[in-house]
Amino acid sequence: MGCLVAVMMLASFITVVHGRDEGQQFRRALPGYVYRFPADHAAHPEFRTEWWYYTGHLSTAKGRNFGFQLTFFRHAVRPPSIQSKSNWALHTLYFAHFAVTDEKENNYRFQEKVSRGALGIAGADSDIYRVWVEDWEVSLQGNKHNLKAGNKDMGVDLTLVPSKSPVIHGENGVSQKAVGEGYASHYYSLTRMQARGVVDWEGQSYEVQGLAWMDHEFGSNQLRDYQVGWDWFSVQLQNQTELMIYIIRHKDGKPDPTSSGTFVYPDGRTEHLPLETFGVRVLGSWRSKKTGTTYPSGWLIRVPSKQLELRLIPTVRDQELTTRKSTLVNYWEGGVRVEGKLEGQDVHGRGYVELTGYDEQFRPDI
Repeated sequence: MGCLVAVMMLASFITVVHGRDEGQQFRRALPGYVYRFPADHAAHPEFRTEWWYYTGHLSTAKGRNFGFQLTFFRHAVRPPSIQSKSNWALHTLYFAHFAVTDEKENNYRFQEKVSRGALGIAGADSDIYRVWVEDWEVSLQGNKHNLKAGNKDMGVDLTLVPSKSPVIHGENGVSQKAVGEGYASHYYSLTRMQARGVVDWEGQSYEVQGLAWMDHEFGSNQLRDYQVGWDWFSVQLQNQTELMIYIIRHKDGKPDPTSSGTFVYPDGRTEHLPLETFGVRVLGSWRSKKTGTTYPSGWLIRVPSKQLELRLIPTVRDQELTTRKSTLVNYWEGGVRVEGKLEGQDVHGRGYVELTGYDEQFRPDI
């Protein structure tokens, strides 16, 4: 789902600087939105905040495994109606986070970029799907998503091709994040993408292939002040089934009632999962030596109506991003191995987990 806590902080800061009136001029995510593809892959400048988020598991021919995350964020400072036409004007901020997990060496690294979007240094086209921050970018050619980020020491150059149609999350075109009109986003995923390309890692280039997942989300309202973050899970099973779950947490640790998920059948059919239809149990914890933050580590997910029980174990325990140069938020975003049962049959696969709101160190006083 992308690091919403980072966007929340940014939105709060800009509200203080520029005032609440400008924020109210953006379009809100409301029921009844009709998705159109591939047009909706492109940017939606009428909404204040938007992100494109890719994760995946890649392997070489010799069985060396890499995980990757590449996320682009767009946040508008001013609504389109009052933006200056000057090429130098500050009207939109862009961020990008990129991470690679080397399972063989138990190693994890990340990079980050930030740009104010002036002079074409960064941007997001609204007519065609192309988003970039300096030399990192994602673009669409036909049905192929082309990703490029990093450098020769740590980089990716990948082509992703969807195996299933877009999966729309939530109900009636919106994914609700809190009680109240507009406290929502328009949110869809490409839950199974065939990936092929090159991973550059520590001076060597590796030809890889594997599976990837793409999330795209856009809206204008931040979360409520009683919400602190979320736990997000994506799962790709070997039997062509996928699962997405998010649990938004209140300050007292309770899950928000709007938390939900989506079950994706092998043929692409989907089923919305309200909070009461699934359970997530934490199996352990991990404490970061960099930040002192303690994160959950290992989970048991149950969806009784599907006779589904899955155990998720991190491929590498330390997959924490400390984004001091961009969003000033520490969060855990990493690959997991998945095993369990579905309708009495053994299943296995891979997934990604995002944990936000567990750290306090880099949250500015606003």
